[in-house]
Amino acid sequence: MKLEGVEKNQGLETVADIEKDLRYISGIIKQKGRELLSNYTITPPQFIALQWLFEDGDMTIGELSNKMFLACSTTTDLVDRMEKNELVVRVKDPNDRRVVRIHLLDEGERIIDEVIKKRQLYLQEVLKDFSGEEILSLKEGLTKLHQEMRGE
Repeated sequence: MKLEGVEKNQGLETVADIEKDLRYISGIIKQKGRELLSNYTITPPQFIALQWLFEDGDMTIGELSNKMFLACSTTTDLVDRMEKNELVVRVKDPNDRRVVRIHLLDEGERIIDEVIKKRQLYLQEVLKDFSGEEILSLKEGLTKLHQEMRGE
């Protein structure tokens, strides 16, 4: 997109519209996620922690804290509650016994899997009036945006 003269203003307006749409979509997804979680015994921050463990595997409290942008003490409390509910377990690293990693248990994995499938069904319902071409175009655009934001 060339950003010169009138085109620049239109470009900035388009970017502003995209930012606004993404913000609103994010809010709707967050709200829908909370609704889905109300059927489970976990909180939204616990879900986020379980999701990181599900996607990236075992990690230390420090690594999980960094991914969630939380203080280590907050993450420790979160993990304590999840461990009490048998969603995760602390395990010693076999290569370095001083290191403790958080490991996702079957129940935590089951919850994550169920909630993600319900989110996917919700999105499938929202996209029902989109053509196959529109869905593919949306996917490609979002993938490219994600890659750019991650600096790939």
